[in-house]
Amino acid sequence: MPRALIIDDEANARRDLRAVLAAHPDVIIAGEAATVEEGRALLRSANYDLVFLDVQLFGGTGFDLMPDVAPGARTIFVSAYDHFALRAFEVNALDYLQKPVRVARLAETLRRASASNPPFEKTTMPALRPDDIVQVKTGPGIARFVRTADIVALQSQDNYSEVNLVSGERLLVRQTLSSWEDRLPTSHFLRVHRTAIINVSFVQGYHHEDSELSLIRLEHLQEPVRARRHYWPEFTAKLTALGRKLEG
Repeated sequence: MPRALIIDDEANARRDLRAVLAAHPDVIIAGEAATVEEGRALLRSANYDLVFLDVQLFGGTGFDLMPDVAPGARTIFVSAYDHFALRAFEVNALDYLQKPVRVARLAETLRRASASNPPFEKTTMPALRPDDIVQVKTGPGIARFVRTADIVALQSQDNYSEVNLVSGERLLVRQTLSSWEDRLPTSHFLRVHRTAIINVSFVQGYHHEDSELSLIRLEHLQEPVRARRHYWPEFTAKLTALGRKLEG
């Protein structure tokens, strides 16, 4: 029998969700929380399979709690607003329900949850915007939320990629550069080598090594990034579109 948690800062919303779930006696409500702090403690201590998670909570948002969800558990976001739906699916939520939750819609969600064994995965992920936040998994059950705009460069490490941030941090992520390339906003990011993608917003300058290879200097990155010269026309076009002047 699936065990569910309800994390919502509105007592009435928790009551209404319990009432709708009552039509599914096979679902056990294993705990409730009203704030980010309470939710984090519950997610780390309880035994559960499903999490019904409100987006806006006291002390933060439901997205802040995603790294604390147990591996294998599925998250169902619940909100009165529809404009958080894209972000919910970007962090691999099972579903997104709008309040008040309808009986038939909840039944469909629970059918999807029962069928997702192995866990449901989106086959395609939506493209990111420059101002988006992306979940970065850095280990089993460990994840971070990173602003797309804070990514300076990504460099290939076999089946992993090293994500370089403006803070100077380097996160090793089990994700290929090709999968990043498919999602990152093309207005700001460009693959300049088979081993590197850069955020052209941080370009400081360059040095041509020879007719095939250049070295691009980026803010917040100590070492320059290798770039193939055949990317140069697209590289300069992106810089121009962002109002950046290329200096050697």
